[in-house]
Amino acid sequence: MEPITLGYLGMAIMFTLAAVGSCYGTTIAGNAAVGAMKKNPNAFGNYIILSGLPASQGLYGFASLFLIMNYLTDSVTMLQAAAIFGLGILVGLVNFFSSYRQGQLCANGIAAVGNGHDVGTKTLILAAFPELYGILTVAITFLVTGLMK
Repeated sequence: MEPITLGYLGMAIMFTLAAVGSCYGTTIAGNAAVGAMKKNPNAFGNYIILSGLPASQGLYGFASLFLIMNYLTDSVTMLQAAAIFGLGILVGLVNFFSSYRQGQLCANGIAAVGNGHDVGTKTLILAAFPELYGILTVAITFLVTGLMK
């Protein structure tokens, strides 16, 4: 396998897993929002914020993709391509699971808000914890690309 092919495969894994995770996370939270609107339609602002939060991990995968794009040239070494491939797996998996689990956390908060509990802001704070790991993948990508120069 050519090094550039391995690098592109890593990039594809990176974005695909992050985007699919965001799709799952936002769908989980969105489904909870639809159910909660039946009980408490006045809290739509909370529902929309909490439903959209898991979408950010897909953006982190996209940002990481842009950070490594310039390293995929015809002169990429096998070591660099392997680093990009490994980074693709790391960024993709972390963002997939971070988004998926964040969607579940947000869905629980949405259900509680729908039942009349004042937990929207508290849920948003708790949802920041899985978000942190998605942000860390961008930082790791930045660090690894700095080493590849």
